[in-house]
Order: sequence, then structure tokens, then C-alpha cells
Amino acid sequence: MDAQKLEDKLTCAICLELYLEPVTLPCGHNFCGDCIRDWWGCRDRACPECREHFPDGAELRRNVALTGVLELMRAGPAPAPDPDPAPALGPDPAPAPGSGPGARCLRHGQPLELFCRTEGRCVCSACTVNECRLHERALLDTERREREAQLRAMLEVTQQQATEAESQLKELQEQSSQIQSSACTLASVVSSKFSCLLQALEMRRTLALTDIEVAKTQALTQAQDEERRLRGHLEALAHYDRRVRDLLEQLDDQTFLQESQLLAPPGPLRPLAPLQWDEEQQLAGVESLSRLYGLLLDEGSHPRAPAEAADLGPVDYRNLTFDPDSANCHLYLSQQGQQVKHRHKPRDLAGPHSFQLWQVQCAQSFRNGRHYWEVRTSNHSVTLGVAYPELSRHKQGPHTDNIGRGPSSWGLCVQEDRAQAWHNGEARRLPGVSGRLLGMDLDLASGRLTFYSLEPKAQPLHTFHAIFTQPLYPVFWLLEGRTLTLCHRPEAKLPPGLQEEAAGPS
Repeated sequence: MDAQKLEDKLTCAICLELYLEPVTLPCGHNFCGDCIRDWWGCRDRACPECREHFPDGAELRRNVALTGVLELMRAGPAPAPDPDPAPALGPDPAPAPGSGPGARCLRHGQPLELFCRTEGRCVCSACTVNECRLHERALLDTERREREAQLRAMLEVTQQQATEAESQLKELQEQSSQIQSSACTLASVVSSKFSCLLQALEMRRTLALTDIEVAKTQALTQAQDEERRLRGHLEALAHYDRRVRDLLEQLDDQTFLQESQLLAPPGPLRPLAPLQWDEEQQLAGVESLSRLYGLLLDEGSHPRAPAEAADLGPVDYRNLTFDPDSANCHLYLSQQGQQVKHRHKPRDLAGPHSFQLWQVQCAQSFRNGRHYWEVRTSNHSVTLGVAYPELSRHKQGPHTDNIGRGPSSWGLCVQEDRAQAWHNGEARRLPGVSGRLLGMDLDLASGRLTFYSLEPKAQPLHTFHAIFTQPLYPVFWLLEGRTLTLCHRPEAKLPPGLQEEAAGPS
């Protein structure tokens, strides 16, 4: 086969040039890799020669044998050795740029002398006439010098960045070391403080328990003395009773009269001496621990008044109303369910959902968010709080109310000279409430319920911390003759402090 026919066999049917990186289709036809990809990019995936269609996932495989034949053809026959080489007249000339092994154009077989900047590849002079005629070109050594200059400039930049990064890394390591040292020192200080606090608490606990034990022993000793006195008096009375009965059965008048003169009853029973036992006196010594407990739960700060609690999120002032179905028969509602009064005369029979206790709950409940409401009482002896729907309507135990007596409610009992915070049957004694205007701040997200006394100034009374798992209803108890009013604000506007808090920073 002559050279022209061989070249025809090795010509791409798309570009009509010798194959460049030839690939074989599943149908067996060969094309330049770039040519067939460009062809398929703007047409269906079919063979340009036989029109056979292929799936989108058809893989193009490089024809290794055909590539080898093309390389041999482009390399051309090796030059015949010169039978009479001329003697060397000087040193060998330096090879031209791109004249090393393999530095020939695969398409034209000529030395790669230029660099096409448009396509980013080395080309021969024939390429500049055919493919790269309008492209930006440069000599190889010129392009290399420019690239070397760019790389050296980038090398300087990267070296500067490396130096800066090492400096920052060193600084970061020093800061980390300082933080570790500081944290270790702080941990030691905090541990020492808590150790001292625990020692003081343990000492205080021991002293308090000892005082309770001593007071108990004294009170029980006094009780035993009184018990012996009472038992002795009972024995004397029983002995006197037996003698009287025997004498009444005496038939001899002379004997009866003589012995009746000698029979004298026991002396009068003196009043029972009060036992020297006072729970409040025993708790007075540890009252400060309750405040310490509250401070620790509040992360080192006392419960704040609503105007001061600006970091707890938006607050909704609630205009509440009483639920008439829940009201005890002695409780009378008025002012469209905004006011309740306890009267001696019952209004009617109790309904199936009304409290048997002197209690009433609100129609509204809260599942999430933060809510604030206020109530005004006519006098002391009222209890206000919140409860789950499961709060019993029936009386249980000796108490007149069940707000805070179990795990499903939290309450504040306002008495004449003091207040008590109740939950799960446990009470915490609080200072007396000076005014009759009270506020309740319920934050379900953070699990906080805070009671406030708002007269003559706003001050926190107590804060409960709990994980609320059910809807909460405001609930109230009041003694006979007391009146309790739910404070409404026009359009449910918040108090000044809470307005700023709900608005947030401008």
C-alpha cells in the first residue's frame, strides 16, 4: 500500500486530518477524540459514517494500535547514515528549542517551536498556518521566561504567606497555651472555692442537724415528763374511783360514814404545758440557704423584676378571664369573668368540672412562649399559681387548697405576715407581701415561673425552675370575703419595662 492510501485510511472523516488521539466507536469506526466529542455535543449520539445510534452512557475508548501506527508515520523514516561524515570543526551546536525526543507535533511531525497562548499548548509552524492562525502565539523560550517570572513572583508570595502562617500558628499556639494555663488556674480556684463552700455547708448542715436533735430531745423529754404526770394522775383517779365504788357498796352505815370522811379525791389537773418545739425557729438558721439556692439556680443573680429581665425574649401580657365551669359554688364571677369574690352563701350546686375547694382557674392555658399577667387582691389569705390540666377538683388531705401540694402545680400562698412558695408538697417561707398587686412571669422555654410584688415597687418574691411538659392554667384560691381581680390592659399592652424588653434593641 502506497503512502497516500495509508494516509487516507488514517484520516478522520470529520476533520479530514490524520487522527489525533483516535478513539473507536462500538460500531467499529474511528475518529479523533475531540472531533467525535464536538460532533456529539451538537448532534445526536450517532456514528457520523454509519448513523448507528448509541446510548448516552456509551464509552469512548482510545485505539492504542492506531495511535502507535500514527506515531510511526509522523516520525517518518530514519535518515540514512552519512557514508563520509565531515570532521567536526567545533563544538556541537545547541539543540533548537523543542528539538528534544518527542518534541514533535503529533499532527504534522514538525518540531514544536511555538506556544499557542489561546489554546495553552505547544505547536509547530504548520499548526500556526492551519489551526492557530488567528491565535496569540509566542516563542517557547519567551513563554518560558515569562512563566518562570510569574512562578518566581508567586513563589515569593507563597513564601510570605508561609512566613505569616507560621507566625500566626506560633501566636495561636501561645494563646492556646495561655488558655490552658488560665483554665487550669481557674479550675483550681473554682474547685477551691467550691470545696470551701461544701465544707461550710457540711459544717452548717451538721450544726443544724445537731440543733434539731437537741431541740427534739428536749421537747421529747418534756413530753415524757408530762406523759408520766398525766399517767400518774390517771392512776390516782382510777384508784379513787375504785375506792368510791367499794364504799358505795358498803352496807354498814358506820363504816361508810367513817371511811367517806377519810376519802379525798386527787388534786385538780393542771393545764398541759406547751412543748418547747418551734419549726420556724429551727429553720431560721438555714433561711439564708434558701436564698443561696435561688442564687445558684439563677446563675449567680437573684430573680429579676419584669423590667429588668431583658434577656429572656419577647413577653406577652395576658388579659385573662376566669373559667366559670371551674369555679367553686362559693365563688362569684363578675365583670365579664375578670373578677371573683368568695361569699358564704353558695350560688348553686357544684358542676361536674368545678372545684370542691375554694378555687377557680382561668379559661386560657399556655403551651409555649413567655407570658406575664397581674392580679389585684383585696386582702391576704389568697393563693395564686399555675397547674396542669390534671389538677384534682377534689379536696385531698387537710389543706384548704391543692395549689402546689402535688407535682402538677406551683403556687404562692399570701398570708397576713408572710408568703409561702409551694410545690410538690414542700413549702419555702418568704417575706411578707407589702402590696396587693402581684405579677406572674411564666417562661416556658427556659422553665421559669417568677412571682412579683409590684407595690410599692416591683420586687421578685420567688422563682420556680422546672421542665414544664403540659399546658399550664393560671389557678387561684381565696378565703371567704376576699376578692381577686385579673388586671386587664388596653390592647394587652405590656408594662413599660416589658414593652422595651419585647421590642428588643432598635
